[in-house]
Amino acid sequence: MNLKSILVLLLFSLFFSNQATAQKKTSLFNGKDLSGWTIYGTEKWYVEDGLLISESGPDKEYGYLATEEHYKNFELTMQFKQETDNGNSGVFIRSTIEGTKVSGWQVEVAPPNLHTGGIYESYGRGWLIKPVPEKESVLKSGKWNKLKIRAIDGKITSWLNGVQMVTIDDEKIGAGKGSIALQIHSGGGILIKWRKLYLKKL
Repeated sequence: MNLKSILVLLLFSLFFSNQATAQKKTSLFNGKDLSGWTIYGTEKWYVEDGLLISESGPDKEYGYLATEEHYKNFELTMQFKQETDNGNSGVFIRSTIEGTKVSGWQVEVAPPNLHTGGIYESYGRGWLIKPVPEKESVLKSGKWNKLKIRAIDGKITSWLNGVQMVTIDDEKIGAGKGSIALQIHSGGGILIKWRKLYLKKL
């Protein structure tokens, strides 16, 4: 085998090795503690029986649990279960947080008929896109739901229980940078369980 052939093989090997690394799915939650995450606010975040629990505290204010690492292009999957009627939460992408003021984009997690899977821009343009009314019934109230979010530059797509809820291509989102963050909405009375948080960089 000549030198040129060896170099070509090495380049192919490096390319496929990088592709495999980029496509590897990693767990964001170890089932034991909140390693890799930062709490913002006074609301409750804890681990119980291998599950990540988000619960309103006595202040009944906004609360966030954000990844220490920033993520740009990815596919994120997770499961959530709303244990109370007020299951108002969300999953923020490319977000930054100061105190309890968040800048970024939220894939909504909400009580029935309040647009779970839609995309909301906090402290900005508000609702960017909501699921069509006939998809509101996809949410399983009081049961485990599977949420998937794919973010590639400005294009964001969400799925709930295997059903595509919304897709949007937005220049401002494409320019965003920051963490993935789970939310506890203000108002109190919220208890949501999370599990199987996996991310694959794209």
